[in-house]
Amino acid sequence: MDLFEAAAREELSAAEPLAVRMRPRYLDEFVGQEAVLGKGRFLRQMIERDNIPSIILYGPPGSGKTTLAQIIANSTKMHFERLNAVTSGVSDIRKMTEAARERLLLHRRRTVLFIDEIHRFNKAQQDALLPFVENGTVVLIGATTENPYFEVNAPLLSRVRVIRLQPLTQEALVTILKNALVDTKRGVGNLGITHSEEALQHICDLSTGDARTALNILEQAAFSAAANPDKVLSAAVVAAVAGEKIQKYDKKGDSHYDVVSAFIKSMRGSDPDAALHYLARMMEAGEDVKFIARRIVICAAEDVGLADPQALILAMSAANAVQFVGWPEARILLAQAAIYVAVAPKSNSAYLGIDRAIQDVRNRDCGEVPAHLKDAGYAGAKWLGHGKGYRYPHDYPASYVEQQYLPDKIIGTTYYEAKEIGYERILAERLRSLNKVNKGRKNPEY
Repeated sequence: MDLFEAAAREELSAAEPLAVRMRPRYLDEFVGQEAVLGKGRFLRQMIERDNIPSIILYGPPGSGKTTLAQIIANSTKMHFERLNAVTSGVSDIRKMTEAARERLLLHRRRTVLFIDEIHRFNKAQQDALLPFVENGTVVLIGATTENPYFEVNAPLLSRVRVIRLQPLTQEALVTILKNALVDTKRGVGNLGITHSEEALQHICDLSTGDARTALNILEQAAFSAAANPDKVLSAAVVAAVAGEKIQKYDKKGDSHYDVVSAFIKSMRGSDPDAALHYLARMMEAGEDVKFIARRIVICAAEDVGLADPQALILAMSAANAVQFVGWPEARILLAQAAIYVAVAPKSNSAYLGIDRAIQDVRNRDCGEVPAHLKDAGYAGAKWLGHGKGYRYPHDYPASYVEQQYLPDKIIGTTYYEAKEIGYERILAERLRSLNKVNKGRKNPEY
């Protein structure tokens, strides 16, 4: 390398974003992820021993997946290759694996193959990797923000170990930010600025566990602070350069399903505050209003049910009304429905009852409809005995008369079990008053 090339590289390095410049190079520089990289943990031991198995690093953006791959590249004696799933195809995989095979045969040197965004590989691309991972020609390190149990083929998944990375804690983020603030070579320590703890806390709040986002915000805020006379990085400076927080919510990815799941479970668990929180997340991420409304309607039927039949009426009214009024007023209607469903008494008796009935219909010989219940409104029906002996309930006091309704083969079966909750107490009492006499006997002969 001559002086001109060295100068050019130094210039390029200085132009790199702060998040790239501050990327940890060795394990001792890595901050956070103690659950997988703490002393004595599996992954740390494997890196330190240079005995890396095939792994998939699964975690949100900015949690350290690419950084860990780079640390492995810096510490391993194996040959390190890198592919990006967005720009690489099967031909690239074949070239890489063929070179790895020759390297192993001729030089007895194994290859670490890092594939960023491995979830973007299709089945054919993943299948092309399979034999080389299985026979040890390559040690695969995949990185993905998507759940590998959904996005990676089962045969490949069975040959790797999934390492789950969590969003970085605020403590870890603060440490990363402070390291960048004092580093005069790779960080912003040469700007001569001071900072407040509130500023760092605000950056952490905006970055949501993402070190890359935190460092990007810090870089912009640091240059803005350096231009001010007091050279103070304050929360106000951070707010001015960062704008609004970006929601990490992919309507086709894990975040979508996780937030929706939490929303439903919060309503089911009678926590209106949590329900409103997750509702706000979906709204801010631009979720389809009809999708949100459907979730509330389903919860009203499945989880509130007969304990408060009004919940389904209100949920359906909200579902119709939001399409009529649109945003931003729709937020009020959805909030009203979500709060009502969350606070309402809960009963899943209807949900359980229909599922029990469906299971019987699918798996049992339930027998024929009793003859007295069969349709008698066509020629020849009476000759077949249809409708014979049927008692019309409205001809009797309180519009009720003892009568068999279930088929003979399943007489006595109970599907609906009323709960002593909310309005359903009234239904339960009604059933007790009838003594369920129609459950256990065949229809009398008339």
